[in-house]
Amino acid sequence: MPSPSQITVPQLSRLIGLPGAPAVVDVRTEEDFGADPRLIPTARRRDAGDVARWASEYTGQTVIVSCQHGASLSQGTAAWLRHAGIGAQTLEGGHGAWREGGQPLLRTERLPPFNEAGRTVWVTRARPKIVRIACPWLIRRFVDPGAVFLYVAPPEVAGVAKKFSATPFDVDNAFWGDRREKCTFDVMLEELGLDTDVLSRLARIIRGADTGRLDLSSQCAGLLAASLGFSRMYRDDLAQLEAAMPLYDAFYRWCRDATEETHN
Repeated sequence: MPSPSQITVPQLSRLIGLPGAPAVVDVRTEEDFGADPRLIPTARRRDAGDVARWASEYTGQTVIVSCQHGASLSQGTAAWLRHAGIGAQTLEGGHGAWREGGQPLLRTERLPPFNEAGRTVWVTRARPKIVRIACPWLIRRFVDPGAVFLYVAPPEVAGVAKKFSATPFDVDNAFWGDRREKCTFDVMLEELGLDTDVLSRLARIIRGADTGRLDLSSQCAGLLAASLGFSRMYRDDLAQLEAAMPLYDAFYRWCRDATEETHN
């Protein structure tokens, strides 16, 4: 049984992807990170030796610290965070245990750069319906909880991307765009290493709703109807995004925990 200052891999796995999930900090050495440059979803790389400088950034949050094996680097970092009044635990067994447990690992070579405020910045077409809400949901829940999304007029996406160092998505000729039968959400799962059984099930619902192939899943029509309703309820795209986030949270939890459950 882990100590109160530790969390197990299965316990953390149940929290990743949910609203209110803890912040994850990766303090592996450069050598260990170089041997496997992937991250636990939403994790940020930090220098354990510099914890006194960056600890305050996590004030008010719950933090899970992971090193290679859950030993001195993560233990010391978590202890320092607790000294600073921040609730912090270490991941039992560290990154190695997460990997050996078959948990998803984020491919860092595909990630856009973080800006000076420590956030990724994305840009897409205004007036979203499905994929341009689903992809921000995925990014905030599994990649970068603080990600910034810019919704602009379609002809201006490329210009905004260049002038504001933003990564375009779900637009023509973008890396993060449709590929044959795959929609942008599918592409993100594949390229980021997040194509788990649960997220792939969700992707099928999103793809069917987005492309009109409502036969892909019995849930497609419901997602399409709700998405069109949200698009008419909100004139402000960011307000629509915030309002619709719980919808995708609910679909994710259904995909993960409730597919076999019936109404009665």
